Amino acid sequence: MKVGKITSVNFNQFRVKISSEIRGNSVNLAGAVYYFGNIGSYLKTTNAVGENLLCEVISIFDSDNQLDKYAFDIDSNRELILKPIGTITRKSEFNLGVGIFPSIYSEVSIVTFEDMKIILNTKHGISEENTVHQTFYLGESKNLINYPINISINSFFNIHSAILGNSGSGKSNTIAHIIQEIHKKNSNSAIGSRILIFDVNGEYKNAFIDHQGSSDISVKLYKPNISQETDGYTPFFLPHFLMTLDEWSAFLLATEATQRPFWDRVLQESYRFYKIGCSDNSQKLLFINYLRHKVCSLIYSILNQADTDTANITAASSVISSIRSIIDGNHLLKESCGDLGLYDDLTSLQKSCRLSYGNNNNELNDLTDSIYDKVDHDNFIMVQNIKLPHGDYFDYKFLRIAANIALLEEDARGNGRMREYTSTMLTRLDYFLENPDCEFMRSSPSGVLNEQLYLEKIWDFDDKGNHSNQMIIVDTSELSPDALETLTSVVSRLIFSSRKKLLGDMRRQKPVHLVLDEAHRYIKKDHRYILKENIFEKIAREGRKYSVYLLVSSQRPSELSETVLSQCSNFIVHRIQNEIDMRHVYAILPYFSDDFANKIKQSAPGEALVFGNCVSMPLHVKIHQACPEPNSKNCNIPEEWFKPLIDYNADITDL
Repeated sequence: MKVGKITSVNFNQFRVKISSEIRGNSVNLAGAVYYFGNIGSYLKTTNAVGENLLCEVISIFDSDNQLDKYAFDIDSNRELILKPIGTITRKSEFNLGVGIFPSIYSEVSIVTFEDMKIILNTKHGISEENTVHQTFYLGESKNLINYPINISINSFFNIHSAILGNSGSGKSNTIAHIIQEIHKKNSNSAIGSRILIFDVNGEYKNAFIDHQGSSDISVKLYKPNISQETDGYTPFFLPHFLMTLDEWSAFLLATEATQRPFWDRVLQESYRFYKIGCSDNSQKLLFINYLRHKVCSLIYSILNQADTDTANITAASSVISSIRSIIDGNHLLKESCGDLGLYDDLTSLQKSCRLSYGNNNNELNDLTDSIYDKVDHDNFIMVQNIKLPHGDYFDYKFLRIAANIALLEEDARGNGRMREYTSTMLTRLDYFLENPDCEFMRSSPSGVLNEQLYLEKIWDFDDKGNHSNQMIIVDTSELSPDALETLTSVVSRLIFSSRKKLLGDMRRQKPVHLVLDEAHRYIKKDHRYILKENIFEKIAREGRKYSVYLLVSSQRPSELSETVLSQCSNFIVHRIQNEIDMRHVYAILPYFSDDFANKIKQSAPGEALVFGNCVSMPLHVKIHQACPEPNSKNCNIPEEWFKPLIDYNADITDL
């Protein structure tokens, strides 16, 4: 239906005069009501080769310049300014941009729902029970009122995506609605989906706790630092032995030059001490032999220093006493050292640290020689060359033992300042060993001894390799910032590493989607990011090859890693009013303009601008409300302030 004619053509806008026959801002066409008189609505015109040009209304005015009572008469001259967006070719294909412009006096018509099907390349067969679920319903168009916007699942989920916006703008609702929507039908439920949400604010449980009523998805709720199943949450563990040297160094805030190499030694020694305390007898013999060599080497290092006998013997006695104290601190280690004679050797060495008129008369040196003769040097070299198998189990309790032994070695070499250099790192180690916030890192699920078993436990794999959980929600709302950063990074790295081991078509089976809630808290733009390599940047660059995808949600895009954000190809941008964040969004998004910026700033909660591979052109959408909603509503202040008085003598359970 024609509504007017073009009276002026510029490169970036057309001026249109509305026909005097058109009354109001809407028309009825074949039983459907189309609104065209509102800002942002769509109209179309044609060019000389018969192509339809899609345009957006950006201005509405009355060109009648009369100043008398007739100025606002219904027959006055209404005009529109249109911005060209794209072209519907004669092959019924839509492309952004305009090649051939319309001529003056070209007719302007209503954009129909059928036109939108062509523009958005939408298939509407998803309601049929026997069809594969190809699209999901996102919401209604703000440009063409009442038109439903359906997004291709493949276009949205086969690449990284970002959902941005201020707090309260609707990000959590958008994520919850999308996941509910793709799982809503029993016949087409996404049984092969694997979605992991890092729930930083503890709000997504509410959206899926009644999931059988709104969608068909198997959800497992996890929470760190709980001792048993509580309120539907299962204890979540991130075993310390699965962490790499980089991840340990990051968590301990270890410096690159001194503390990181020292910690590498500590990890290796921890593994060896664990073997002494927990292996079978043949393994214990190897590692006791290794420790006996260590003890003798420490004593030789002290005795060879150019100090008086009194100073050397006193230092040696202190070292031997420290080693005995370290062994006494772990009953398994003490038992092994006692069974295999090392504890007796230490007792004899302690007794030989005698001085007579300031002279030891080589008593300690001679005894050390006799103990050193017990050492099997080939076995010592073999054990020394054994490196800690990354991801294999060792007891965290041996970390402090290993650190103390390493410090004693540095002391024996005369490097007394190593304790000073490593003091901050070892304070962080004490935090790990003692703080309740790190309990989830010190514990491990039953039977989990390596990376593969850990991931199988998380996803609940059966004997045939099928997973029981389509979605995992890890509630990290009570974690400290460094524990949050460690948890999200290590879990993501474990998933990505397991995917990288797959070959051929296996890489495209059972894809994994990581939903990164409040991502700016652990995918930082700051170059002082504690991890040497940001695993999320690596996944952003390489994850597509192994079917690991990111869905990044953030209220502060300016604080996000630029690498991660630049690799996202789909964007749902809710209201953003901070100018710094707006400039950041402006710089990274394609086809961005001041018009889009104004839409983002003025969007109401729940509205968003959608860009990227999943849509053929930028769309202004009212996102459908999730049901149930995530627990992210604002507090009703008057209701809370002026509620009736509470009887404090009653049984209060919710305060």
